[in-house]
Amino acid sequence: MACPKAFNEPMAAGYDPKEVESTWYDWWEQSDFFKPKKNETDDRKPFTIVLPPPNVTGYLHLGHALTGAVQDTICRFQRMDGREVLYLPGTDHAGIATQVVVEKRLQKETGKSRYDLGREEFLKKVWEFKGDHEHVIHRQLRMIGSPPGPGGAR
Repeated sequence: MACPKAFNEPMAAGYDPKEVESTWYDWWEQSDFFKPKKNETDDRKPFTIVLPPPNVTGYLHLGHALTGAVQDTICRFQRMDGREVLYLPGTDHAGIATQVVVEKRLQKETGKSRYDLGREEFLKKVWEFKGDHEHVIHRQLRMIGSPPGPGGAR
């Protein structure tokens, strides 16, 4: 796939993030920039960073962006040094923070507690919440340039 930026056109007067950033990530993915590439002449071990999984309870914040930028820089440096690099992101599978959010929402919407529902029914609610919100985290990770990982997030 060709580079999404036309370099023969005049530069825009101002920065428009939607215009500039909308095509880059797809191009990176289609060009396999996130896939680890084995350097046959290098006997060093592959370099791997695992993105700590953000909770599925809400949205990414500045700390996630900063951590992602630092990790991305380290990965790019390692790639430029010729190493095979894997930067693997993930999302929380619905931990304690998610439980708290679901409990508060359940109380507000129905007036019931997790004890009123019972373990199995409450777990269904938690997994529903996770399923409804995980795509938000994935979209936000893409927006800050985090890689999808092999086959998507784990």
